[in-house]
Amino acid sequence: MEKCIGVINSGVTTEIFDTLCKTRPTYMLPFAGRYRLIDFALSNMSNHNVSNVVVYGGKNLRSTLDHLGNGQSWELNRRRNGLFVFPPIYHSDMIVPTDIANYYNTLTFYEHSTQKNMFIDNPMTVVKMDLQDAFEKFIEEDLDVMLFYKTQKDPDGYYLNTSKIILNEQGKLLNIGMNLGTENEFNLYLGKMLIKKDLFITLVKEAVEKGNAHNLRQAIINNKHILKIGTYHLDGHVEVIRDTRTYYQANMNLLNPDIYHELFFGRNMIYTKSKDEPPTTYKSTSKVNNSLIANGCIIEGHVENSIVFRGVKIGKDSIVRNSIIIQKSSIGSDAIVVNVITDKYASIGDGVTVVGNPLQPYVVGKSQVIVKGNQ
Repeated sequence: MEKCIGVINSGVTTEIFDTLCKTRPTYMLPFAGRYRLIDFALSNMSNHNVSNVVVYGGKNLRSTLDHLGNGQSWELNRRRNGLFVFPPIYHSDMIVPTDIANYYNTLTFYEHSTQKNMFIDNPMTVVKMDLQDAFEKFIEEDLDVMLFYKTQKDPDGYYLNTSKIILNEQGKLLNIGMNLGTENEFNLYLGKMLIKKDLFITLVKEAVEKGNAHNLRQAIINNKHILKIGTYHLDGHVEVIRDTRTYYQANMNLLNPDIYHELFFGRNMIYTKSKDEPPTTYKSTSKVNNSLIANGCIIEGHVENSIVFRGVKIGKDSIVRNSIIIQKSSIGSDAIVVNVITDKYASIGDGVTVVGNPLQPYVVGKSQVIVKGNQ
């Protein structure tokens, strides 16, 4: 897939993630103890020789630049092509920059690139992909656009208001709509596509000129009657992260060994920025059950059904259950933490009890300190 430009663009606003995205874009949310969400998109591209990669950065780019660097962790530090990070483009009447506005303001990059095709990825959809088979089908059938989807069972309405692909009896695309929960199984659109570069440029210019689309998906649907659009069904585990609840649940699902091994083992590894940390220290008072514990931690209390990131300290006789404890957080002695997400450098003091709900986990913000008396 060397003849393909990789584009990473989440298009998800930060407001729906409570304080977790106050200082970081959505795609930089920590995941699985040592990764970031964007690592999946970058790794999928790197594993398939996509060497020209563009990231459309959200607000607060510092964390993006710190994590991505020159792209070395994904072998994107190259003399030709490589990794490019574009900041968001704002206009005076625009609170949130649209996809089309961002693409239009960077069209020169695509016009001067030598690649003829593009793979556009939404990093908020976590999945390990075999892109090569899809790309070969895209080229062989001479498609203009290929949209990726998964047939998803949803009897409980977990995927309400997500995008769905509507196909006819022959499997051809009719439209992209919204899942309203009327079906127990539907075709979940994953926000990923292959598209010819020249068509991409044409659609972006047309959308700006006519004002009939704010995102590329809408621009494609506007022209579906004249485009050759194909679809590609993905198997395997998929997480679509769209708010705090689904972010929490996606992490909790990793405690299922089958899901964890599917995402992080076997072919096509997931890469991230490496950090040298000492092994985790488990004191004699510690007790850990069904949890993911990263390096550099000191565990003295009880941890159950939780994700614990690098450099976390959990005090003696404390209980951490069904929680996500992000990097460099600290839990004091005799504390009780249940159904909670603590952001980086958060501190929960001795004897403090913090309890959330699985459907609405309690979020302790970055560097926030909770001690007795300010709960």
